[in-house]
Amino acid sequence: MNFIKFLGTAGARFVMIRQLRASGGIWFEINDTRMLVDPGPGSLVKANKARPALKLSDLDIVFVSHKHIDHVNDVNVIIEAMTDGGFKKKGMLLCPAEAIENPPVIFPYAARFVEKVEILKENFQCSVKNLKLKVPLKLRHLAETYGFIVEADSVPSIGYIPDTEFFPEIIDAYAGTKIIIVNVVFSQPRPGIMHLSLPEALEIISGIKPEKAILTHFGMTMLKERIWEKTKDLSEKLSVDIIAASDGLTFEI
Repeated sequence: MNFIKFLGTAGARFVMIRQLRASGGIWFEINDTRMLVDPGPGSLVKANKARPALKLSDLDIVFVSHKHIDHVNDVNVIIEAMTDGGFKKKGMLLCPAEAIENPPVIFPYAARFVEKVEILKENFQCSVKNLKLKVPLKLRHLAETYGFIVEADSVPSIGYIPDTEFFPEIIDAYAGTKIIIVNVVFSQPRPGIMHLSLPEALEIISGIKPEKAILTHFGMTMLKERIWEKTKDLSEKLSVDIIAASDGLTFEI
């Protein structure tokens, strides 16, 4: 089965710190290729407790969009789990240069356990087993940040837009993507704070015109607005199937 599993949907400091939503990242399993994206606090626990089980030693890719702690806290222990404590050198780590520079958030000893480390940059592309991954552009955030588009045989293309401020080039970069996952922290725009708000995310989704849009990485205002109760109306307004991810959600592809 091809699927995306949300090990956490927390965005912004206070939702993460209070664990009002979990912050374990997103697991992709596509054509026998497995990738864990942004393993924040609790990722190890959430992966081990998932049902059906997610076997961390079967991971092929760990993807880090940027070095902020809600996206990278568990990355070192996840690498250890992927490589059987470092005794089985395997897998690929994809991350911005900032994540491994001084001071690194990905420890040098853990990076050595991985078979291959690739530094993300605009227009980066790679293939891992049955999955093709490309980085369409550099996003605008307080840290060096990148999302991706993944493609594989017999499945729709899937895009991930992590933390960023809005800028129109995002729409062109992800145009044609069939499933888009968007980190949406705020219910309304917050000028000067480099995170997407719901109106900005909807503008991106309207421009991309995917078959499915999944909202995640919610801050306090999104939880207070109970965004999951509004997706039906948003879907009708945009003529796009929009859902709000929940902790543990398994989305079958």
